[in-house]
Amino acid sequence: MATAPTSERRERLRKTVPKMVECAEKVLYGDIWERKELSKRDRSMITIAALLTSFRPDQLRVHITRGLENGLTQEEIGELITHLAFYSGWASSMSAAQIAYEVFEALEKE
Repeated sequence: MATAPTSERRERLRKTVPKMVECAEKVLYGDIWERKELSKRDRSMITIAALLTSFRPDQLRVHITRGLENGLTQEEIGELITHLAFYSGWASSMSAAQIAYEVFEALEKE
């Protein structure tokens, strides 16, 4: 089983929840995200949808960025947010749209 590279975000949490970070690195990112049955692009789309519908803004921000890295376009993310407005609630999608806007703007400034 592979282990995902550490991230600054996970390193900040390691002191508080070391086992949780270890599981994220070894199981979630080291195994589940590496399975060949779904592409990372598809996994990103599913993850963004799940985080939007469960209103997890901090993780949504991270996974929108990851989704772009995994091949999703800004337009596809916008369409995903629009589509889910009718299934998971307008307010959740409007919040997600604001988060996506902020992520896109930050990336354009880099």
